[in-house]
Amino acid sequence: MTKPLRSIIVDDERLARSQLRRMLEQCPGNQVIGEAEDVQGAVAIIGDLRPDLVFLDIQLAGESGFSVLERIDPAIQVAFVTAYDAFAIRAFEVNALDYLLKPVRMARLKKTIRRIQTGARPSKEGGALACEDHILAESGHRKHFLKVQHIVCIVAETPYARILTEDGQSVMILKSLADWEKRLPPKSFVRVHRSTIVNVAHIERIEKSANYSYQVFMKNLAEPLSMSRRYARQLKTLF
Repeated sequence: MTKPLRSIIVDDERLARSQLRRMLEQCPGNQVIGEAEDVQGAVAIIGDLRPDLVFLDIQLAGESGFSVLERIDPAIQVAFVTAYDAFAIRAFEVNALDYLLKPVRMARLKKTIRRIQTGARPSKEGGALACEDHILAESGHRKHFLKVQHIVCIVAETPYARILTEDGQSVMILKSLADWEKRLPPKSFVRVHRSTIVNVAHIERIEKSANYSYQVFMKNLAEPLSMSRRYARQLKTLF
C-alpha cells in the first residue's frame, strides 16, 4: 500500500488553515501532520517532521514565506497558497511545486496532490493545462504570469505565437501553435483557422463571410478573426 503524502500547512490566518485542512482531508492519499502560523514556527516544524509537501502562504504576519524556503531542505516540495498573483513569477523561479490562488478550489488542490504523487511538475514546457491553471510565458527578457482562462486567443506568427488576453496584453513567445494545441484544454480552446486558436468562452458571435468563410468576433478584441468552413464544422460539435 502506498504511503500517504505527509503535508504541513503554513498560514498566519487560523481560519485559512482550518479551511485548507478540511479540503486536504478530502484528498485521497494525503495526511496533514502539522500547522504553523509564522516563519519561525514553520522552519521548526518542517525541520522536526520533514513533510513531503508544505502548503505555504507568502505573507506571514509581516514576514515573507520565501524566507522559509531559504531555511529548509530544498528537497521538500512547496506549494504556495496565496490571495495574490504578484509573487507568481518568483515562485516559479524558486522551483515551487505549484502556486494556488485563494480561494482554493477542490479540483485544483487535487491536481497539486497528483503532481507530487506522480512526480509531475508545472513548467514553461509542462503538460496538459486546465482553465484554472496559470502559465509562465517568457517574451524576450520579460516574464508574464497568465491565467489560462484569461487567454482570448493565440495567433501564429512563425516561428512565434502571440497570446492575446482579456485585459489587453499581447505576449509574443517562441512556441508553436501546435505545441499550444497539445497543452490547452480541448473543450475550451479550438482552432478557427490554421493560424489561430480561440478560447470559446470569449466568443461573442460568429458571422458568415464571403467564400464560405466566417468571422469570429471575440470579447475584448477590436477586430474579428477569420474562420474557415472546415473549422466551423468542428466548432459546432462543441455546442
